[in-house]
Amino acid sequence: MFNEYPETLEGLEQAKEHLERLEERDGLDTSGNPEKYHTRINGARMEVRRVTESLKAQGLIPYSDQELLNRKLDMAFPKARSKDIVDFDGAQYQKRFSPATKSRSGKTVTSWNQWWQRLPDEK
Repeated sequence: MFNEYPETLEGLEQAKEHLERLEERDGLDTSGNPEKYHTRINGARMEVRRVTESLKAQGLIPYSDQELLNRKLDMAFPKARSKDIVDFDGAQYQKRFSPATKSRSGKTVTSWNQWWQRLPDEK
């Protein structure tokens, strides 16, 4: 299922439409099997993410301010771990993680979202 869509704006729209169709089909399913489309939906989400990241790397979609900040902080602090606090450009930031995808059982995290959260200024 990987690399199913071209790394173009049209490919991104196709991947998003495919994901929407799967989610709609899952929502209408009355088979009594809540996990019936789990694998396909997760694959479609990963494909949308892959194409989006590629388009951003190509400069066809702009990075958000938070993504640019995350990249700067990741470069400045490549060994930062979860909940590490750093000083950067006169502010404090904390490295944060949350589950991006989980196994079918939901017990194992298979990939993580990571970002830097600005901490409130001390008074």
